[in-house]
Amino acid sequence: MQKSKNDLWVGLFVLIGAAAILFLALKAGNLLSLSFDESYRVDARFDNIGGLKVRAPVKSAGVVVGRVASISFDDKTYQAQVQIDFDKRFSFPKDSSAKILTAGLLGEQYIGIEPGAEEKLLAAGESIRMTQSAVVLENLISQFLYNKAADAGDGAKK
Repeated sequence: MQKSKNDLWVGLFVLIGAAAILFLALKAGNLLSLSFDESYRVDARFDNIGGLKVRAPVKSAGVVVGRVASISFDDKTYQAQVQIDFDKRFSFPKDSSAKILTAGLLGEQYIGIEPGAEEKLLAAGESIRMTQSAVVLENLISQFLYNKAADAGDGAKK
């Protein structure tokens, strides 16, 4: 009887440990968010979202104020449409701007919100009009190499 009781406690302890590890893995991978705060959804359109992913943070002044809810492609405007869930406690003017930024040189991408100066606030279902697309590192490198090759070609002609 004693051995059976010990086995039960060890099994329970292992089960709790496995659940804790699963919770930490999902939280570290940004796949789990236990936020029960109310939110409101707005959308923004970008020409290029780079490596932005669903559940990516939306920050203003370095503080997470929301999350990316969904990303879709609009085949009429050929732009990416990003839906953002803002926490209800944060409100932004209608003329706020959104840009896709990168945490560090090769870090994850997130949306940065810069508040505007208008009196009216963004409401659920509205759009952020002023957006700036992601800076794609590969495009910068290829542009740099192309310019260097063009400069080398001009130097050879002289």
